[in-house]
Amino acid sequence: MDKQYSIENPNEETKKPSILINSINKTWSDYTIISGDNSTKLITFLESNFALIDEDNSKEEERYEKLKKLAEFNGEIDKVLKTLAARKPVFILFNNYFKVKPSVHLEHLAKRTEQNLLDDDYYDYGNLCLLKLLGFTARELSDLGNTLSPNINDTEALKEYKDKLDSRSYQLNAASVRLTEEIRTVWMPNPDRPEADKLKVTADGQYLKVVVEDDIGVDIELDQRSEGFQWLVSFFVVFFAEAMDKHKNAILLLDEPGMSLHGLKQRDFRDTISRLAENNQTIYSTHSPFLVGPDELDIVKVVEMKNRKEGTKVHTTISSSDPAGLLPLQEALGYDLAQSLFSQQRNLILEGITDYWYLDATSQLLRESKYEKLNDKIALVFANSAGKVVYYATILFAHNLKVAALLDSDSAGDQAAQQENLVHTLGNKNILRTKDYVENVQKAEIEDLLRETLIEIVKTEYNTDCKKISDEQPNRPIIDIFAKEVKDFSKYHLAKKYIKWTREHEAKDLNSLELTNWKKLIVTINKVLK
Repeated sequence: MDKQYSIENPNEETKKPSILINSINKTWSDYTIISGDNSTKLITFLESNFALIDEDNSKEEERYEKLKKLAEFNGEIDKVLKTLAARKPVFILFNNYFKVKPSVHLEHLAKRTEQNLLDDDYYDYGNLCLLKLLGFTARELSDLGNTLSPNINDTEALKEYKDKLDSRSYQLNAASVRLTEEIRTVWMPNPDRPEADKLKVTADGQYLKVVVEDDIGVDIELDQRSEGFQWLVSFFVVFFAEAMDKHKNAILLLDEPGMSLHGLKQRDFRDTISRLAENNQTIYSTHSPFLVGPDELDIVKVVEMKNRKEGTKVHTTISSSDPAGLLPLQEALGYDLAQSLFSQQRNLILEGITDYWYLDATSQLLRESKYEKLNDKIALVFANSAGKVVYYATILFAHNLKVAALLDSDSAGDQAAQQENLVHTLGNKNILRTKDYVENVQKAEIEDLLRETLIEIVKTEYNTDCKKISDEQPNRPIIDIFAKEVKDFSKYHLAKKYIKWTREHEAKDLNSLELTNWKKLIVTINKVLK
């Protein structure tokens, strides 16, 4: 301070500390953070003016100590933040803009890079990563392509030229092998299909080419393959190139990865993401149910934005006020439930759940009584309606599983059995009809295989005897009779009562004709799904 407040001469022209501090805090507001230079200046000011505090003024001394500690505390926070900032990991974002072009002119690429001619940072990024992976710059490869072969008599120059070409060839081949191995772990080509999966990076004069070799050895340019395959190649090229210098302790951010891949390839790619996460924390956003693992729900975070005012919310639990936020999880769960259809090599498709109950309960009854047994390796699948049988059959058949269908002989069953797709998929011998196992009832349903037994159950449960009407109309489906004669009749209720009946009876309690029909049906099912 130029002049200090004088106690001996109070009339002397002075500048009080409250005035002097204005040079420090004149730009401060109520929201100014006292840290860094602000903290240092304030501490210096307090220490230089401490002598002005009256020795008997304990209140001011306490205020002085408190202000100094607060200023010093903020300084310590600065040190902590600086330490944390130095340890903050690198965040690396991969998105769908990075694309490896199948062919690039090296001289043009070198000029664009050296002279920064393009505003689009993503345009050459994929190919620049490829060059980094190869260990060359665009200029080096371009100059090598322009180099004329030296004089044959200049042995030293000729050897140097050959070494450069060999080095380029070896590095291109090594990169090709590495990429091919990684891509195969995700792409997993079907050996029974002409799926190309061998990647080759070659240099031809001024052109760097990325081609794919098919199963008969023919080279196909990368852009002639599917968008999904191109994306996969680009992803691995960029990832491996960046991994050379940026990925240590880095956090990988993947924005909608694999959207060009079809569903099954996306599920395979999820394993790749898990491998990446072994060495680098990986965070990815997705709308795809195929990239959500049923065994990973503990690390899934639902992100939603209902409106701009509230902004984006990241939930710590699997919940969302917006149903759309949970849709990928619901779809993933539905897919995994559907996958349980493919757990058995042999599958019998039934129209509905009551058909399932009747067949399952009766086959169990016969098995316990040592009658004809249904092969326990056959999975019973109900399609909820006759019209959906063809969809289930097509999907199961596409997974190279053995499939047969049991259809009622009513109008819905007839319509389903005549569908060209179903006949083409299963063949006539694998489409079983209930009328073939029931005498005289042309429009028989599965209940007609248990006609006499169900009449007795209805008599007990509904207190209605339909025996006489059944005898008078033996060609009429028994369900039609029950629906007409029994009050509040329910197919589902009857099927459940039959299941209860089988638990309290043995196979010999079935009518002899019923036993014959069921044994015939089970023999046929076992035969077609052998």
